[in-house]
Amino acid sequence: MAFVVTSLCDGCKYTDCVTVCPADCFHEGETMLYINPETCTECGACEPECPVAAIYHEDSVPDEWQQFIQINEEMAAKLPSIVMKKKPLAD
Repeated sequence: MAFVVTSLCDGCKYTDCVTVCPADCFHEGETMLYINPETCTECGACEPECPVAAIYHEDSVPDEWQQFIQINEEMAAKLPSIVMKKKPLAD
């Protein structure tokens, strides 16, 4: 089990969550972030840091965003990790 970034991040890409992650499990796509379930330690530090509430524990992902469990796994494997805060796409 891991935490999952859902579509609410798409177009915003706030990186507040990245700075509190002790496992460096975030990966950066063009318009959103993804969590690598292989490295996520389930600490939960990232969830309250997301200003758009896009991060859920895998067991709590709403039905309409269930596909993001697999999307995070697939995209994290393809994209570079991100460990430093950057300017968001949305203000």
